[in-house]
Amino acid sequence: MYTIKFKFEQKGLEPVTLDNIEPGQSILEVALDNNIELHHNCGMVCACSTCHIYLEKGEEYVPEISDKEEDFIDRARNPKLNSRLGCQCVLEDGNGQIEVTIPDQSLIHGE
Repeated sequence: MYTIKFKFEQKGLEPVTLDNIEPGQSILEVALDNNIELHHNCGMVCACSTCHIYLEKGEEYVPEISDKEEDFIDRARNPKLNSRLGCQCVLEDGNGQIEVTIPDQSLIHGE
C-alpha cells in the first residue's frame, strides 16, 4: 500500500495526502478516483501531455520513463527532469511514499 501526497502549483489548492493506495493503479487513476482534477484528454493511452505531473518522490515505485512518454513530456508546458505523465506512472507491487506536484492546469488552453 502506498501513501501519495498531491501538491498543486495552482494557487488556493491545499495539498492532499491519500493513504492505503493499492498498487496496479496509475497516479492519474488515483487522482481521479479521489476527486483530484488532473486533465487526461487522450483517455490515458500516452497520446498527449495533459496529465503531466512532477514526480517529486517515489520514482522507484513506478516503471521507468519510456521513449514515447518522454516524447510527449517534451510537448508539455514547463517540463522538468522529474516530469512524468500520470497515466504512465502505474504503482508497482510494494509500498512506500510518493509525492506528486500537479502543474497549474488553469494555464493550459486547447491542448
